Amino acid sequence: MKFRNLLAATAAVSLAATPVIASAAPVAERAAAPVTGESELGGGSVVLALIAAAAIIAGIIIAVDGGDDDPVSA
Repeated sequence: MKFRNLLAATAAVSLAATPVIASAAPVAERAAAPVTGESELGGGSVVLALIAAAAIIAGIIIAVDGGDDDPVSA
C-alpha cells in the first residue's frame, strides 16, 4: 500500500514539475527558412468541395432511404 502511494506521489510531482523544467530550459533561436516559390498544392479546393458535396448528398440519400426495414422480433 505504501509503495502504491509512493508511486502516486512521484507521478504527481513529475507531472507538476515538467512544465516548470521545460520553461526553464534554454531556447535555441531558430531562423525561418526563406520562401523561394509558391506551394504546388493550390487549386485543389474545387475538387475537394465537389467530393464533400457528393459525400453530403450521398449521406442524405442513405439517411432518407425509404427501405423496408422490418423488425426482426415479432
